[in-house]
Amino acid sequence: MTVAVTGASGQLGRLVVESLLKDGNQQVVAVVRDPAKVADLAERGVEIRVASYDDPEALERAFAGVQRVLLVSGNEFSKRVDQHANVLHAAENAGVELLAYTSIPQAQANPMILAQEHTGTEAVLAEAKIPTTLLRNSWYWENYTGGLAHTVESGVLYGAARDGKVSGASRVDYADAAARVLTTDGHAGKVYELGGDTHSYAELAQVISEVSGKPVRYQDLPEDDYAAALAGAGLDAGYAAVLADADTGIADGVLTVDTGDLERLLGRPVTPAADVFRAALS
Repeated sequence: MTVAVTGASGQLGRLVVESLLKDGNQQVVAVVRDPAKVADLAERGVEIRVASYDDPEALERAFAGVQRVLLVSGNEFSKRVDQHANVLHAAENAGVELLAYTSIPQAQANPMILAQEHTGTEAVLAEAKIPTTLLRNSWYWENYTGGLAHTVESGVLYGAARDGKVSGASRVDYADAAARVLTTDGHAGKVYELGGDTHSYAELAQVISEVSGKPVRYQDLPEDDYAAALAGAGLDAGYAAVLADADTGIADGVLTVDTGDLERLLGRPVTPAADVFRAALS
């Protein structure tokens, strides 16, 4: 069997390829825009095919002879629904047997800004001519590691999530789950709500304290103030607003996932936040 991963040079896509290589029972195709970024994968036997989400013909060529495709959601906001539709239609034309898509929890009722294009993509996939699987990934613990050293230094984890809780897991966990869907049967038509351990931000601050050995507390801010603080720290104002809006989503419970789907797909426990934070600090 041949499986393809789009966006295979990205953080999640590359990890999915790595997971597939560990399984070793299928030919792996990495679909990328820049083959130089995955030259090491080519040396390990991965077939590299070049295509962007904006090029339907190149996508169809990339999926030739492929049975299963993972569509890793793109990162060009405002363009993603059309781009994802291009991937779907190319997969249909190429005779792909299953397409899995990385979405967001409760996509059809999720009010977060980040969810909007996932909602639109899922509407496109609902009309697909081939079987699909929705992998509704919740938060990655890695989302908090970019500024982790500063959080430890300042002793304060800032956010706008109030006492809401977020169900997170490591990026590797989500990658392994996607690889499982690509390499086993019984997933056509399934919707998986994926999330791991559940923590409030106050609890995450305590986890950071434990792994760093330094006291860290959670400071809650109004959404607009948090967005302004993020912009003041150098983030693009639009992106800062999206992140602050995501925290409001956490406050409202839309990233709390208690289905157990992730552990069932993995066949193992999820990675604790402490392990991800400890690795980042080391």
